[in-house]
Amino acid sequence: MAYNWQQKDWPNFSFSIRGVEDVLLIFAEKVGRVSGILASLPEEIKQETIVDIILTEAIKTSEIEGEYPNRKDVLSSIRKNLGLHHSPEFIKDKSAAGLGELMIDVRHSFREPLTKEKLFAWHKMLLGENKKIAAGRWRTHEEPMQVVSGALGKEKIHFEAPHSEGVPGEMNAFIKWFNTTAPGTTAEIRNAPVRAAIAHLYFETIHPFEDGNGRIGRAIAEKAISQTIGRPVLLSLSGTIEANKKDYYTSLETAQQSNEITPWISYFVNMSLAAQREAEARIEFTLAKTKFFDQFKGQFNQRQVTVIKRMFQEGPTGFLGGMNARKYMGLTKTSKATATRDMQQLLDMGAFIPAGKAAGRSTSYQLNI
Repeated sequence: MAYNWQQKDWPNFSFSIRGVEDVLLIFAEKVGRVSGILASLPEEIKQETIVDIILTEAIKTSEIEGEYPNRKDVLSSIRKNLGLHHSPEFIKDKSAAGLGELMIDVRHSFREPLTKEKLFAWHKMLLGENKKIAAGRWRTHEEPMQVVSGALGKEKIHFEAPHSEGVPGEMNAFIKWFNTTAPGTTAEIRNAPVRAAIAHLYFETIHPFEDGNGRIGRAIAEKAISQTIGRPVLLSLSGTIEANKKDYYTSLETAQQSNEITPWISYFVNMSLAAQREAEARIEFTLAKTKFFDQFKGQFNQRQVTVIKRMFQEGPTGFLGGMNARKYMGLTKTSKATATRDMQQLLDMGAFIPAGKAAGRSTSYQLNI
């Protein structure tokens, strides 16, 4: 089987948007709605909303690759790079610091043309602390760059990228394509999710780095959307992909077998709409969280604050399985009697609502938002 980059029409992708025109219209409406909501928020709440969505994206783009950065350190890095820390906290996890830096740089530099130097800078932010990786340069190894799954001896090769010696030329062509499809150019692609879909597929096919291609490829998709809509996009792209990883990898693998990519465009456009809807839900969730703390201001003890903040970290989907005495004891290092009393207080004041039965016979609770 010949991969897309081995075929005569590479990289002249062909596709139709006939099946996704309505989805593209809804996406554009959602982008406008989210921008309108953000513009109407008080500055402090707006910043909290933006930070929350960027943090979720940062965590999820790593989780897709099976990596789990320190959430607190990523948050500190994001806030530092947004200029929101008056006295920046010490960040122990340097890879988390780089991840936060990358997320904010993608956001701040969205209008700039894409360059080799920018991609190298992103790669260094992401992997500069990894001494086993040649950060900030294209891969040079002679062995094939393959996407493989399965146990040793029973591996399945899903995709093989162009040889390392061809990467500089392929990336020069990719960067030129990216910049000549930006707004105001003769080859402009006006539908943001369509441009992002092609950019992501094109970059992932070349797979130019030793590691970090998925995370940088998603950053490129975000840059493509932001450039095309004319402002930093706020959507849960990585979160939506991570929730349905199998669909993502299956769609990508299929797309890398042909340069007729209509199915990939359809997948990516629909996924982008789902990501925008998820971002909208997170904004509404942040507003609900703000109202919740305003409503119960001064009524919680420190243990209750610790538990409630941890529950809010789970986002709009709620705390998995609800909060029960065992979990409460684990989070606060307190006795069962104290945990039970604290939770009964939260129930009585209306901050908690029953969420059914948890493991065993204990009652579990969710936040009343």
